[in-house]
Amino acid sequence: MSEQLSRLIRNEVKSFKPYSPGLGIDEIKKKYGLSRVIKMASNENPLGVSPLVQETISSSSGLAFRYPGANNPELCLAVARHLGLDPACIVCGNGSDELIDLLIRMLSVPGRDNIVAFNPCFSIYRLQARLSGVEFRQAELNPDFSFAFKELLNLVDDKTRVVFLTNPDNPSGYAAPASELHRFASKLPQGCCLVVDEAYIDFADPLDHYSMLSFFRPDSNLVVLRTFSKMYALAGLRLGYAILPVTLADYMRRIRLPFSVNILAEKAGQAALKDSEFTRQSLAVITRGREFLSSELKNLGCKVYSSQANFIMFYPPVNAGHIFQELLKRGIIIRPLDSYGFAHLLRVSIGTAEENEIFIKYMQEVMG
Repeated sequence: MSEQLSRLIRNEVKSFKPYSPGLGIDEIKKKYGLSRVIKMASNENPLGVSPLVQETISSSSGLAFRYPGANNPELCLAVARHLGLDPACIVCGNGSDELIDLLIRMLSVPGRDNIVAFNPCFSIYRLQARLSGVEFRQAELNPDFSFAFKELLNLVDDKTRVVFLTNPDNPSGYAAPASELHRFASKLPQGCCLVVDEAYIDFADPLDHYSMLSFFRPDSNLVVLRTFSKMYALAGLRLGYAILPVTLADYMRRIRLPFSVNILAEKAGQAALKDSEFTRQSLAVITRGREFLSSELKNLGCKVYSSQANFIMFYPPVNAGHIFQELLKRGIIIRPLDSYGFAHLLRVSIGTAEENEIFIKYMQEVMG
């Protein structure tokens, strides 16, 4: 029976491998006999959830039996007001992942069109393109992890429907000025959209220098993606939004699952946008922590890559895998970059001041 069922599966699906997460905090505590584990691997906000958001979720919990409004009009309006945009250009989704999937399926014809991105890139771009049967092309980044625009443009042809760029990029933290991205967008053929994923843009300094919002027009070929997972600390509620030309936004609303954003996420998103003090504190913690960790890692002999995000990528002078495992034994989780093709590099998320100091203390210990 299993062989017969296997024949029902599309070939594109058969090539997929299950996502393999690392050990969880409780698993690490048990394995190494630890009472405390500090997670600095997933680029989460170290301050946790805003008090205003927590209060809003609690007071709204009685609404959980209700369906959210179709297409989340109140949240879209709040986002639009926050950014000074027309609500008709905003579509909210169950994290940016859903919006990426919708863009690919909405714009690309399987077996005919192609999608272009850098290598490495956010894995969802590649996975959803493969699942949709759309060719996925990748250009290598420059050796310093800056964007090789010429090489990327060389992959674009009249069948390219989407070009994905993450700015600031992951895992390097590199960010290109918005003016460079705008020049690149102007060279794309008609019928091709530039999708700029700004998941980490709230940590860039100065933000206006790097964000593409100033170049967005309701009739342009530009799409901007943003998330509530990073700065707004709502990773567990899965909430993101797309800023699209009006026509594309209209069609995306037609094909989006009607209630993909749950009502508590909707309320939490609106509250998060109101809590400017929390975002101010978060930015201050990340900015100070980024400077501290960059300086201390350099003092340890690491090559540190300049970052405009809430994480730092670095090249240690000793084996990266050894450092990762030794830190794990001491209750510090950071991110090895083997899956990106960079076994010699590590990425650490910015933590609180205390977490950053503990990380550096153990780095000194591990490196002798």
